Amino acid sequence: MKTHSFPYLALALGLFLLLLVTKGSETDAQGITALPLLTLLIINECGFFLALAGMFIGLKQLKMTRFKFTDNPLYFMTTVVCILLTIQFTLLGFELWPL
Repeated sequence: MKTHSFPYLALALGLFLLLLVTKGSETDAQGITALPLLTLLIINECGFFLALAGMFIGLKQLKMTRFKFTDNPLYFMTTVVCILLTIQFTLLGFELWPL
């Protein structure tokens, strides 16, 4: 696999992991989550690092092409969504972490 195509993979897996954490953190009537807390935190951390790597590689590739949106708009939007996923996983991790 070429490195420049990694943000596409990071986007797909990141969205899947976000869905898994979101559905797994829903509580039932007794206040018990569908997945254990440690599992949720590990999945969230993996999703964070995956999206972070997609963001880093995407920004590095866009920097080489001088951030031209017209050259490859799909790649540009994929990188932007990886940035948003990184932020979302960070906020979700703080929300999940027991104080």
